[in-house]
Amino acid sequence: MKRFVFTCGDINGIGPEIVIKSLQQLTYNDDIKLIYCCPKNVFTKSVGFLENKIKYKAVASIDEIANCKEKICVLDLGKAKIKYGEPTEVSGQVAYESINKALDVLDANLADAIITAPISKLAFKMAGVDFPGHTELLGARYKTEDFKMMFLSEAMSCALVTIHEKLQDVPGLITEEKVEETIKTVMATLKMDFGIDNPRIALLGLNPHAGEEGKIGREEIDIIEPVVKRYPKTCAGPFVPDAFFGTRRYQNFNMVIGMYHDQVLIPFKLLNFDNGVNFTAGLPIIRTSPDHGTAYDIAGKGLARQDSMLEAVKWASVIIEGREKKI
Repeated sequence: MKRFVFTCGDINGIGPEIVIKSLQQLTYNDDIKLIYCCPKNVFTKSVGFLENKIKYKAVASIDEIANCKEKICVLDLGKAKIKYGEPTEVSGQVAYESINKALDVLDANLADAIITAPISKLAFKMAGVDFPGHTELLGARYKTEDFKMMFLSEAMSCALVTIHEKLQDVPGLITEEKVEETIKTVMATLKMDFGIDNPRIALLGLNPHAGEEGKIGREEIDIIEPVVKRYPKTCAGPFVPDAFFGTRRYQNFNMVIGMYHDQVLIPFKLLNFDNGVNFTAGLPIIRTSPDHGTAYDIAGKGLARQDSMLEAVKWASVIIEGREKKI
């Protein structure tokens, strides 16, 4: 039996809605256990988005989860004020608490993977949470610097050398050490989590035209290319980014490594806006998430689609099986 623990994300966005819609669909799978860390009133409000009733049991503590017989177990985080459509201090506090409670469930060996709903970085800031996103929070929680933000889909999968950094800071952050660290983490993940023994990894250049042989930047020559040459059987590049995606060369690789956020996220979301999945590689735990935001503009209207959340569960399941085979 696979056990998944879900966070509620920002309660003023679509997170609670897409979680409850996903839970309802997932209850038809007999070989599954679902735990949801959410304020009880937010959960009850979200149930209103469903066409049919849903069976669940609410518990007040993590200790009660082990004895929960219902397929869906809701860990009540108390009562929280909902204000659809905007970030608030409360929504930031609840999102942060939900993540930490879900990780406590995971660390207590009551779940095999955590599925996180979208959060608001502004709400985090309003609540005094000093993390720009899930990825950095998880890295700090598990005391590792080898974590990487990865994006998964059937069409294309990709990873990042730098994550949530100002664009003006990116060139100074691209070092041989950081590029090689990314390659090693990606290689280990492809082998351990996805069973790909001989992965093929593409690296993109940082500059337009991949620096055009040093005419408009030397990062490719001085930093990226020397690292790529150390892994001739696995890595290729650095590729000219626009041509790489324009000619669909990503189809020839198991993973594409980009130097900064939008370099790979724009093409990835063009291919997978409704079903892309965010995965934090390099952690001892398994965490996946829909690759979209809080969608405040449609929050509370019952219009949100749960496709990406269900894809996050699917990929988490694949990773669980991959790690079990390596044990």
